[in-house]
This record gives sequence, C-alpha cells and structure tokens, in this order.
Amino acid sequence: MVAEPLSRDEAEERLRPLSGWSIQDGRVTRTYRLGTHVAAVALVVHIAQIQEELNHHSELTLGYSTVSLAVSTHDAGGAVTGLDIALAERVESVAGAHGAH
Repeated sequence: MVAEPLSRDEAEERLRPLSGWSIQDGRVTRTYRLGTHVAAVALVVHIAQIQEELNHHSELTLGYSTVSLAVSTHDAGGAVTGLDIALAERVESVAGAHGAH
C-alpha cells in the first residue's frame, strides 16, 4: 500500500508539535546538536533501529557532534507522507534521552 502524499500545509501542521522539524526542499528535516561525537553516534544507531522497525529510511548524516535527517517517501514519488511524520515523531521521542537539542 502506497502512502498518500500530504499537502505542504498538512505536513507543516503535523510537524508543528515537533520542535526543530521543518519541510526543506520537499523533505522533512531536522538537525540535532549533541555534547560529544559518541553521543551523536549513539543517536544515529538509535535512529537506525527506529528506521528498521518502520521500514522507512531517511538520509542520515553524522557530523562531529551533529546528526541530520532528511526524509520523503520514495514510493509516493518523493512526496512527504504520514510515514515521514511518523519517523520524525519516533526520532523526536528518543532524541532527548541522548542529550540532543
């Protein structure tokens, strides 16, 4: 079953409760800052586990003390869908435990 694309307004409305998340270049994005490189790596591993559980994967970039995500749904022609919002919600729910802000 292909996820249905969300309008930009609907996607932004659903992201509103998630601090720091936005739509950039047609993708749901967020960059986290962490205290150390090891903390950033731990967050990446946790995000990878979430992505496997959802079977929905983002572009995930590890910096020295930053982690950036960008995601859209390929099966929906690269549009933003509820799957992208669900991934953002799950990541946001664990990021604080890693000291991310």
